Amino acid sequence: MLIVVWLSLLVMSASLIGVFAVWRRAGRLIEKNLAYLVSFAAGVFLVIAYKLAREAIEHADQATAGLGWILFGFGAVWLVFKLLPTFHHHCEDGDDHCHTPIDARRILISDGLHNIGDGILLAGALAVSNFLGLVTALSIFIHELVQEISEFFVLKQAGYSARRALTLNFLVSGTILFGSLGGYFLLDKFEALEAPLLGLAAGAFFNVVLHDLIPYSIRHSTNQKRYLKHLIWFAIGAGLNFGLNQLLGH
Repeated sequence: MLIVVWLSLLVMSASLIGVFAVWRRAGRLIEKNLAYLVSFAAGVFLVIAYKLAREAIEHADQATAGLGWILFGFGAVWLVFKLLPTFHHHCEDGDDHCHTPIDARRILISDGLHNIGDGILLAGALAVSNFLGLVTALSIFIHELVQEISEFFVLKQAGYSARRALTLNFLVSGTILFGSLGGYFLLDKFEALEAPLLGLAAGAFFNVVLHDLIPYSIRHSTNQKRYLKHLIWFAIGAGLNFGLNQLLGH
């Protein structure tokens, strides 16, 4: 049991390590370019959503079942936030970006679902061997570095202070323990949840990208007349994450 906890904590550390490294070296530059980094994040999360959607369809008994979970995830997130009161985030630490319409709760929920799925995957790998579990954890860790940095950019642009964004990222990363520990003790039952969780997470991420991130980038590029710069950052985010997927798999 200890190994599943340690490997889960390794993956969770990605939510802090990557952000600390980037923020320490380029904090001021990041602050000045947060709007463009939202486009970068949109590219990263679009590839994540596509990858999760493919995995959901592959793990489901039928392709239509996988598609159903993806659509349900998209619709459920849309409906939940339609019914919730409009989110108005107040400035923190003199943040200049609190006027943004981005609702960061969507991305946190999406990431939580994704992390539970990663935990189940990790538990399944450990059931084969400790070595495969370690390799799987390292692969997830590298993916998470890019994802968590992108998520941090979005939370900052949504008006959160750096400290609160880091705290929320780390707390949400802890949802991997639900999947890894649950999978460790009840692998057969939890593996049955993998396709639904992958589909729900894919739909939720598609919702974040299409409802929040891309519309925000379009509005900002229209207002500032910086279309090409946003497109370049979007392409960098998508290309980087796609390249990692090709190199590491999952």
